[in-house]
Formats: sequence, structure tokens, C-alpha cells
Amino acid sequence: MDLDAGEDDVFDDVRENVDHPMRRLFAGYGRDNAGAFTVGLLSSIVARLLDLLPPVLLGVAIDATFRGDRPFALGPIPLYEYAPDPESQVLLAAGIIAAAFTGGAAFHWTRNWGWNSFAQHIQHAVRTDTYDRMQRLNMDFFADKQTGEMMSVLSNDVNRLERFLNDGMNSAFRLAVMVIGIAAILFSYNWQLALVTLVIVPGIAFFTYQFIQTIQPKYADVRSSVGQLNSRLENNLGGVQVIKTYSTESYESDRVDDVSQDYFDANWGAIATRIKFFPGLRVLAGVGFVVTFLVGGLWVYSGEGPWIFTGTLSEGEFVVFILLSQRFIWPMAQFGQIINMYQRAYASAERIFGLMDTPALIEEREDATDLVVDDGAVEYDHVTFGYGETRSVSEPASSAERSSADHSSGQSPREDGEDADPRGKSEDEETILDDVSFTVDGGNTLALVGPTGAGKSTVMKLLMRMYDVDDGAVEIDGQDVRDVTISSLRGSIGYVSQETFLFYGTVRDNIAYGSFDATDEEIREAAEAAEAHGFVQNLPDGYDTMVGERGVKLSGGQRQRIAIARAILKDPEILVLDEATSDVDTETEMLIQRSLDRLTADRTTFTIAHRLSTVKDADQIVVLEDGAVVERGTHDDLLAADGLYANLWAVQAGEIDELPEEFVQRATERRSQVDAEAGDDD
Repeated sequence: MDLDAGEDDVFDDVRENVDHPMRRLFAGYGRDNAGAFTVGLLSSIVARLLDLLPPVLLGVAIDATFRGDRPFALGPIPLYEYAPDPESQVLLAAGIIAAAFTGGAAFHWTRNWGWNSFAQHIQHAVRTDTYDRMQRLNMDFFADKQTGEMMSVLSNDVNRLERFLNDGMNSAFRLAVMVIGIAAILFSYNWQLALVTLVIVPGIAFFTYQFIQTIQPKYADVRSSVGQLNSRLENNLGGVQVIKTYSTESYESDRVDDVSQDYFDANWGAIATRIKFFPGLRVLAGVGFVVTFLVGGLWVYSGEGPWIFTGTLSEGEFVVFILLSQRFIWPMAQFGQIINMYQRAYASAERIFGLMDTPALIEEREDATDLVVDDGAVEYDHVTFGYGETRSVSEPASSAERSSADHSSGQSPREDGEDADPRGKSEDEETILDDVSFTVDGGNTLALVGPTGAGKSTVMKLLMRMYDVDDGAVEIDGQDVRDVTISSLRGSIGYVSQETFLFYGTVRDNIAYGSFDATDEEIREAAEAAEAHGFVQNLPDGYDTMVGERGVKLSGGQRQRIAIARAILKDPEILVLDEATSDVDTETEMLIQRSLDRLTADRTTFTIAHRLSTVKDADQIVVLEDGAVVERGTHDDLLAADGLYANLWAVQAGEIDELPEEFVQRATERRSQVDAEAGDDD
């Protein structure tokens, strides 16, 4: 069985739908940081112009002060008026050069401040927006993606954007100012030699274009392999206890080696292209410098233009050409570094905006109202549902619109599943729940039981609107859950699951999660009601004890009681208990059951359980099989009916030899089907 992640980037399906990600980045986030951008841009221009002043002034000093061939002037500025003799000219030139360096240093600081502020603010906004969007997506999204892949987007991809917006943008404008400023100076001195210096630019541009076309898909492969490597490492570190208990360290090391090799191959492919590109640029830049030196040197030596060139070239001008051609050619070569960062950022922006554009299947109506719970009565009215790979995403129809559509078609809401389905249903969708109907009176407890895969947890997911029904309706006190705000719906429901999740933090933080304004006294009372106060007091720091990642420092029963205390503190109108005592010992189950009895008193409660002894006192028990309701009633009624529930009870009572052969055969078939589906998922 292969447990490895797929070879393809799990974000490929969303990346391909993203158009112009970098343009979108600047349009969506750059405008809010225009001030920092402006400071960085203007400072870059001034700083680079000041950097060009010393070489130009040196050329002027050579021709005017040392050779006396020309007047001591900087363009139209007659410096000779302020320094008439050679000594004063040297002093003035030194002073101007010192001022240029000092001013340049100051503007370099403001330039770095501007670009860093611009990049950091966008990085923060993009990361928080991406996370906010991610956590609001449907559970389908998280089922298809690995944690490492999602962490890679939030961390690595966002950081790559920051590096480009800071280093890349900074360098891009710096080089633009250098190239334009140097070109202007060289053409003002000698346009013919300037053309010689610039003749290599088209070659550099073509070479860079070829690099872009080659490197872009390679960087996309690198981003994909990084996510897969992170997923494998995160998965293995999370399951290190299983690895140790099965002595599979060598096996897991091999798997990490495989996925790390994939990353190595992808990254080395990009590196191999990159390390060829930059030396090639240096060769082209070197050719430009050699040609400039050859032509200019012969020009100065002979006193007239060699070959086809005409006019004169002074020693000072030649020195300026040599100094500035170095500053001109090498920035052109560094342009490849900017393209390199841009391509990396582009691939990351595609993944980020692809994730942001992932549609949420659960959409809240614009006119949705807050849920008002009076009695807490819940009704499942002919509910049909199936998980599908693709669904249309649209705003759910209101109750009035659904009713109008039903009447206009001449059918009841349960007779036409296509018209009633607010999301649309894919052709490859497998039906999980089929025409499920039952009612729970306010304050009563309903237990859902049945074999594995019967659809029990799915029933509860529809109540909390983790998914929408394909047909039928789920109502609370007569209000369709699709017509109320999601926050008010889920705020009215408390959920205690089999797989208790505790956040990294203190015991107090975890009990108060979701009830952040709770006082210490309220937290303590909730812990007492959940039979948790006693063991919490015995912890090293009491309620301030750190529970570790996922609550690893606490036992399973302790974590479960913390979760129950959290639900008690929330004080919801409706409570869902999903196998809340399945993974604890008998003594701990007794303590948890006592706390649950207090929690469920006088509130509508749904209990999902395989351990039937925990639900035998429920007001109503609904038995599901293959997504359909096959039995309902009290514990005694269902035992008397001698159906599926009675057989399940007999299994837990150890009366296996007395079970009907038909029940055993169906159980075997169901188990085979579940195993086959698990194998397909692998």
C-alpha cells in the first residue's frame, strides 16, 4: 500500500485558473501601501543619481584641472566661477564627491526603509488574508490537501513574495535608474562610443528571455516538491509514536529520502539552468566592456576616431566611459537575478491566489438572519445527500424560493431532487443519506447508531452546515439552516468529538476557547461540571499548565474532559456528542458520562455511539444502515423489535453465536466495502 503523496502539485487545479497574479498582487495590496512604495522609489532614484556623480566629476577634473583642456564645469554648471585655480578645483571636487557619498548614504537608508515597509506590510496582509480564506473553506478542501502543502503556501510562498517585493523591486528600480542615467551621460559625452557600449544589450535581453522561458516551469516544479516534502515531514513527525511502536524508522527514512530526492531533482534542475545563465551574462557583459575599452583606448591614443568613428575623445571622457560602462554592463547582468526572483514570486503568487479563489461550497445568503432557538426542536425532512467531487457554487435558495420552485413544478419538495438541490449534484456523486427523516423535540436526546459507514456523522455535519443537503431540509425550530447565518447556527451548537483537539496553550486557554470573555470562576465551574477540576488542580501549574501540541501532555480521558468543559462553558442550545467516550477506559468513561449527563440536561442532544450502553437511556434512538433510517424507538422498543439494533446490542453483549447468519453476512460485506474504499483512498 502506497501512503505517499501524489507526484503532482495539489494546487495545480487552482493555479491554472489564476490570471496575471503579480498584477493582481499590486492592484489588490500595493495601493494600500503606496506611501512606502513612493518613498522607496524616489529614494532609489535620488540615491543612484548621487552615485553617478563621482565618476562624472572625476572625468571633469582630469580634463579641466590636470590637463587644462576644458573649463571646470559640470554640464551647464560653471564650477570654475567658484574655483578658479587648480588647487581650489581639487578641493571643490573632493567636497562635492564627499557630499554625494553622504547624501547617497542617507537616501539609501530611506530607500531601504520604503521597500522593506512596502514588502512587510503586503506580506502580512497576504498571509492573514490567505489564512482567513483558507479556514473558511469547506471540509472537502482540507480532506484533499495535506497540512504541509497548506503550510508551504502560508509560509514559503508568502515569504517568496516578500523577497521579491523587497529585494527584487528594490534592485529593479535601482538598475533602471542606473541604466537610464548612465546611458544619458554616455550619449551626452560621445554618442558613437555609447552605441558601442550598448551594442551588447540586445544580446543580454534575448539571453534573459530564453532564461525566463526555461526557468518558469522548473520553479513551478520546485514549489510543488517543497510542499510534498513539507507534507511528508509533517505527517511523519505527527505520527512518530506509531513509527516507533512499529519499528519502521528505516522505512520512513526511505520515504523521506524519496520525497527529498524529488525536491533535490527539481531544485537541481532549476539550479543547473540558473548557474548556466549567470556566467553567460557575465561573458556577454565582459564582451561589452572589452569592446568599449578597445575602441575608446585606440580613440584616445590616436587622437581621432578609429575605423568608422569620427570626432575626438578626451582622457577624462574615456575614464568616465570605463567607469560607467562597468556600472552599466554589470547591472544588466544582475537583471537576471531580478528575473529569477520574479519567476519564483510568480509561481508562489499563482498558488496563493489560486487558494484564495477556491470557491466555498457553503455560501451564506445575503439576507440570512440569525438563528433564534426557542425550544431547540430539530427536524430532518426527507434529507438526501451525497459527497461529490464537483458541485456548482451558488447562493442557496431561500425557503420561499425553494417552496415556489416546488409548487411551480407541481411536485413536493421531496419528489424532485434536482430542483430542490441548491448546490447542484455531480453525476459521479455517491448517495450517503437517502430520504432521512426524523424529529427531535426540544430538550430531548436522540442517539444515532448503526454500522460503520451508515452516515451517522454525515447527519450531524448537515446540521452544522459543513455541507448542504442535496434534497430535503434540516430545520431548527422551523428555521431552515440554509436561511440563517453560519456564525449564529454554529454558535448555537456545541460539539464534542471522539478525536479531541486541544490547541497549544494552557488548560485555561483551551477550556475558554470560543468563550474568550469567560472569567476564571466560570472556567473553574465548567471544569468542575466536566469532572476535570480535580486532575487540573494536580497539574504542575494548575489551569496555567501548558498542554503541549494537540494536548500531548494530557491523557485521552483528560483531553476529553477538557473538551466537555469547553462545551459546558459555551452553554449551547444544541449539543452533538460524536463518539465522545469511545477511546477511554471504563473508569474514565464513567467520569465522562457523569459530566455528559450534566451537560445534556434540558438541552437538545444528539449522540453518535458505537458503544450502545452509553445511549440506551436516550429519548429516541435512530438506527441507520446504508444511509437510510431502518429503525427508530427507545432502547426497549428496539430490543423487542429484534432487528438491526438488537443484533448490534447482542454483539456488544458477547452473544455472537446467537446472531442471525444474514446479519453476519451483511456485516462481512460492509467491512469489505469499507476496506476497499479505504484502499482506493490510499
